[in-house]
Amino acid sequence: MRRARVCVDGQSCALARHAGRQGRRGRNAAGREGRYKSSLVDAETYFLACHRYIELNPVRAGIVAEPGKYLWSSHGHYASGELNGLITEHSMYLRLGVSKADRQATFRSLFLDSLTTETIANIRTSTNAGSALGSEAFMKHIQAAVGRDVRLPRRGRPSKDDAAVTPIDAVSGKLL
Repeated sequence: MRRARVCVDGQSCALARHAGRQGRRGRNAAGREGRYKSSLVDAETYFLACHRYIELNPVRAGIVAEPGKYLWSSHGHYASGELNGLITEHSMYLRLGVSKADRQATFRSLFLDSLTTETIANIRTSTNAGSALGSEAFMKHIQAAVGRDVRLPRRGRPSKDDAAVTPIDAVSGKLL
């Protein structure tokens, strides 16, 4: 027995039919399932680096030449003061200067140099692994708060003589 569809217009009915067909073919209808990833970030050490990483993604992808040119970017707000009611300024941004002009100038200066390949790799690795990103003190604090390891997971099978897990620094990826 078929269920009746209630559609606002013909386009939404067509979309519902397409989604139903995709579901029957074993695909997710939205096409986005499993793509969202996040990572807990130590604001003191990585917030501005992550902000720069996000703002520079459209530049790295070749979509725009400058981060402020991307339509969905917050760069224009932070660098030039363009009004955007969707943005709440983070306390780390507010620390960039006493006045709004000082903060904007400092923010713009952050984009004069590229992120290091190590920083980009650390951000990507921690995000893909779902691990925290920050200083050792931050990692210990978060681990105590959530009651589980928040560092990058160790790859491979643990050795037999490893009684305790050797911690890995999420920032550098090196054994501690």
